[in-house]
Amino acid sequence: MPVIADNERHICRLADIEDGGARGFDVADGDTVISLLIVRQGNQVYAYRNSCPHTGVNLEWLPDQFLDSGAEYIQCAMHGARFRIDDGFCVSGPCTGDSLQRLAVKVQGDEIVCSLPMPVM
Repeated sequence: MPVIADNERHICRLADIEDGGARGFDVADGDTVISLLIVRQGNQVYAYRNSCPHTGVNLEWLPDQFLDSGAEYIQCAMHGARFRIDDGFCVSGPCTGDSLQRLAVKVQGDEIVCSLPMPVM
């Protein structure tokens, strides 16, 4: 298995997320658990912290239900805010103009590897 940086974590296999779908993950980072979501579009993946910039709540209404009905946007279940998949920018809702916290992510072989945010000192 290739070497990864200290702040990187193997999240899952690419095939574990349906093409055009999204999944949520809770990843341990020391004493902290970071909730994140990954959206897959073909071989491209996008990762964000699972936290609405408006209220800080998790985005999904049911496990892994992050996308709107057309699978075009990430949608917050609390207030219906919609975020572009490719950059997390909010295009409608109470946090219009804000963005989800994007995380560095890559496909390495058949694994999805995500860089966790560095702790705030």
